[in-house]
Amino acid sequence: MAAFGEDLRRAREARGVAIEAICDLTKVPAKHIRALEAGELTELPGGIFRRGCVRSYLGAVGLEEGSWMKRFEECCRESGMMDQAEMEWVTFAENVRNNRKGMRSSMGVRGAGIGLLAGALALAGWCGWRAMTHRRVLPVPARWAVRKSLVDNAPSR
Repeated sequence: MAAFGEDLRRAREARGVAIEAICDLTKVPAKHIRALEAGELTELPGGIFRRGCVRSYLGAVGLEEGSWMKRFEECCRESGMMDQAEMEWVTFAENVRNNRKGMRSSMGVRGAGIGLLAGALALAGWCGWRAMTHRRVLPVPARWAVRKSLVDNAPSR
């Protein structure tokens, strides 16, 4: 466990990221960051929150999540911190997280569709309001009136 924490600390220092910057970015208390870097994983919150702290740390420092999380899980198993029930809960939470990734992209398309629908309804409402108040929806076309000039109106001799 200490080797994992030491590697995290070295990676953070190599990137020039301060512990306070990680705390500000992730809202993880500094005592948890220090405990993680010291390899004292028992000081971290339990269950999925422990994984969330590590994942937030990795994101703030800019480290690749997949390989680091595998190493973290191995450290937890070796130390006996994860029992079978906790492992099942972690698997469930990871499945939920992975399924939500696909939902985010469809939410953007759905939002655009809702925006277009709202715009169309607003336009239809405006046109209906204009028609109900006897106003023309489109401008009145110009009509050319032919007027007779004074010469045309003069009496003929």
